[in-house]
Amino acid sequence: MSKPVNNPNFIALSGQFLIILPQNQMFMRYYKQLLFIFTALILTQVLFAQSKTITGTVKDSKGQALEGAAIRNKTTGVTSVTNKEGSFSIVAGNSDVLSVSSIGYQSVTVKVSSNAFNIVLADAPIDLQEVVLIGSRRGGRVKTESAVPVDVININQAGIPTAKMDLTSVLNYSAPSFNYNKQTGADGADHIDLGTLRGLGPDQTLVLINGKRRHQTAFVALFGTRGRGNSGVDLNAFPQSSVDRIEILRDGASAQYGSDAMAGVINLQLKKDVNHWSINTGWSGYYDTKYNAYNTRTTNRYVYSKPIDGGTLAFSANNGVKIGKNGGFINISFDFLHQAKTFRQVADTNVMTNPNALPINYGRRAFGDGSVTTVGTIFNMEIPTNANTTFYAFGGYNYKKSDAYAYSRNWSARPDRFPVTSTGSRIDISGIMQHDIDGETYYNPHIQTVIRDISLAAGIKGVTKSNWNWDLSNTLGRNDFHFYGDKTFNASNIDKYTPNHFDDGGFNFLQNTLNLDLNKSFKSVAEGLNIGWGAEFRYEAYNIYKGEEASYIAYPNTLGQAPGSQGFPGFSPTDVVKANRTNLGAYFDAELNVTKAWLLDAAVRLENYSDFGFVNTYKLASRYKVTDNFNLRGSVSTGFRAPSLQQINFSNTLTSFSGGQLVQSRIARNSDAVTKSAGIPDLKQETSVNASIGFAWKPAAGFTITVDGYSVKVKDRIVLSGLFSASDNTLPAAFTTQLNTLGVSTAQFFANAVNTTNTGIDVVADYTKKWSDKSFKILLAGNIQKMTLDAVHVPAKLNDSYAHQKTFFSDREEAFLLSSAPTSKLALSLEYTAGKIGVGTHITYFGSAESKGFGWTGLASKAGTNGPGDPAISGSFGGIDPYVDIDGYSDQVHVTPEVFKYSGKITTDIFASYKFCKAASLFIGADNLFNVHPDFAAVKNARYESFDNESGGAWESVQMGFNGLRLFSKLVINF
Repeated sequence: MSKPVNNPNFIALSGQFLIILPQNQMFMRYYKQLLFIFTALILTQVLFAQSKTITGTVKDSKGQALEGAAIRNKTTGVTSVTNKEGSFSIVAGNSDVLSVSSIGYQSVTVKVSSNAFNIVLADAPIDLQEVVLIGSRRGGRVKTESAVPVDVININQAGIPTAKMDLTSVLNYSAPSFNYNKQTGADGADHIDLGTLRGLGPDQTLVLINGKRRHQTAFVALFGTRGRGNSGVDLNAFPQSSVDRIEILRDGASAQYGSDAMAGVINLQLKKDVNHWSINTGWSGYYDTKYNAYNTRTTNRYVYSKPIDGGTLAFSANNGVKIGKNGGFINISFDFLHQAKTFRQVADTNVMTNPNALPINYGRRAFGDGSVTTVGTIFNMEIPTNANTTFYAFGGYNYKKSDAYAYSRNWSARPDRFPVTSTGSRIDISGIMQHDIDGETYYNPHIQTVIRDISLAAGIKGVTKSNWNWDLSNTLGRNDFHFYGDKTFNASNIDKYTPNHFDDGGFNFLQNTLNLDLNKSFKSVAEGLNIGWGAEFRYEAYNIYKGEEASYIAYPNTLGQAPGSQGFPGFSPTDVVKANRTNLGAYFDAELNVTKAWLLDAAVRLENYSDFGFVNTYKLASRYKVTDNFNLRGSVSTGFRAPSLQQINFSNTLTSFSGGQLVQSRIARNSDAVTKSAGIPDLKQETSVNASIGFAWKPAAGFTITVDGYSVKVKDRIVLSGLFSASDNTLPAAFTTQLNTLGVSTAQFFANAVNTTNTGIDVVADYTKKWSDKSFKILLAGNIQKMTLDAVHVPAKLNDSYAHQKTFFSDREEAFLLSSAPTSKLALSLEYTAGKIGVGTHITYFGSAESKGFGWTGLASKAGTNGPGDPAISGSFGGIDPYVDIDGYSDQVHVTPEVFKYSGKITTDIFASYKFCKAASLFIGADNLFNVHPDFAAVKNARYESFDNESGGAWESVQMGFNGLRLFSKLVINF
């Protein structure tokens, strides 16, 4: 592999659009050869094409413009959608036939006879569902007639009547199998929001924007988070106001779209509006009267804010302008969001008398959500270049600054984390160190991040003389994640208490993707055949850059003071890495209407990675129309996910828990000598086998029901191992010697460690009724799922004892993985509007979940009764057979398993709206009206041993969240 580069550069191609390429000589030479071939193909298609751009408007029988009406060229399969003014443009030839449809209206077909159309749709006795562009290369299909389940979410409708201000949170309550857990105290996961599908990892879901692959974040999840050891796409890294709708393909799609699509695909379609302002502004805040740390303010034990905390201000604006006279446009969005911290603690400490009490939380005195400020912009543009080709581009920039609290440092427990004099006396710093009512001195390090995200896609698409649709595009994305430590110290610098702010360094990830896609419909084959094929060349680069010296260095001292910036030690020169790789892939898929009732889809994909080799995947799907309103559907496929460059190359020395103590722990990269001495093999691809079966039924006008069962078997899932100790003389000597040389206590690794099976069922029932100036909508969306652990692959060198096997992947880690999503999630939405007034409610049930603690109690005296394995290590803080003392005992006899059980909970959201005029509406309401919280992450009869969980607080990060009642108001302006 040739030497990677630090920065991308811009070069021009064919004088028509920009391609963004890293300046790597081997890469550039190969890339230019591909570009020459693709450019020659485009020029050939342009010379022989005879199609033209057709424009028009679609209105209802009352003359009102219809937004979102679907226009499909039945001859070529090309599709378009009307904007706010009901306008559209589409490429078509003189003999082509256009199909026009919209929900609640009768569809029509028109033959192209001029360059402009004015189409009127009559009201329909039955509704037509949205046309989806994902899951098929034919250019669009009614979602209920697809061979696989696809959700379509209008993010404006779903996101406005709620206190949730970010895209990920809105999806969490809108999509049945989408899962998201807000993190806290997680060394970076506080600052980024990674969602998942069907209980799998966040990097096992592929995200597209306008059908083009979206780059992942540079971040890889480490502590306190679901999806530990995974990366993923930050869905909040671009303006929500730019999104017209979201299509979620709930089925394995690696054979169609490549790596990461094992769980499914999320496609975000950007807006195309012109001459239409959409401005939203709003406020929300949490009013939690039960557990707001404000209630403890007289003790100074905890950090707190105000009775209403987590205050959030949001503003967004979207508009577009026409370009030329042939349907060209540019649409631009801008978003701003500032969200303050939340602080949650249990004020009542009477554990023995009150079942809702917990002891004092000395470990996380500032427990809650971090703060975040986000500013972003994005554009979406299309310009017809001639009668049969269109140039398009989209991209944007997003800036995010966040601040979260790390674990607290208490003088009585860990004086080695404090600045001291040469005699060992503590140096007190006003504004950083606090003194509570118990006489304890403590401080709370801050972990801050600045995240910059930039993306740009550009391409040309068109239709050839022989009706082949073609699309050549280049998409670039780069994410930079920079850490800072604030209000903290490097305690090893004796007699020094500054600096208190550190540049900890960070990492970035770049992805550049070149695509060529072609498809064509053949009406004469059976009842219609569509063939699609294409190629993709992808370049990826990952860099870790070091922090300032004071953030990571261990200053020589004889007092045993801890090195590095407390909270998040900076990246050192040994962490620095520059890595890249290339991937070349090709696919072929076919969609055959065997009869008018029977649809058959097939796809195959071949890919070759420069760092680990060749993979191939397949898919077969089918849909059968039993009646006009009842369709059976199912699929079977294989999938894969390439190990990310982040997983292969990440390394850092962090502060971790081992044996109940904060220690310096090394996360060693896959190629590191430490990793190899422990016998950890090179990372390889994860693979899967997916199967689904279900039906779509429209029993009445405006009423749709879909039910889909699924099974996903994943082999060689990449996870983060447990902590192996340098003091363990039963480990390979070469390994412990490496750790002692580095001066760290423990090490852990990324490894293809486990096989899992996810099974479940998704249910969606949607009913809409409109009459006069009134409407009523009811939506029920649910998911019931279960994950099983099929195998754990322990490397041979670590497979010599129960202790090492369980250290590699402990009972706690197993339970944490299996609780990635609740066993069930059901959401019921009811909305009613009459004239200017609207009301609604969203009722969500989060099913039960279960996890385990680290285990505080040694159980040598209970040999043979504490579960499988070695009783000498059960309960020894490592999450292996975790047990804790029952309240009132400390004799290592009266103990109980440390299992945290989260029972099912229901949250109720309400809202009301008033339309002042045609252009302005006000929404007010409350999420989680009854201030419901999850169960404590504690054992009911062992609550004195609380906070022994992943987050260090009263609750772990579960899907329903722990902040309680949230009030909101939003002003929506459209003109």
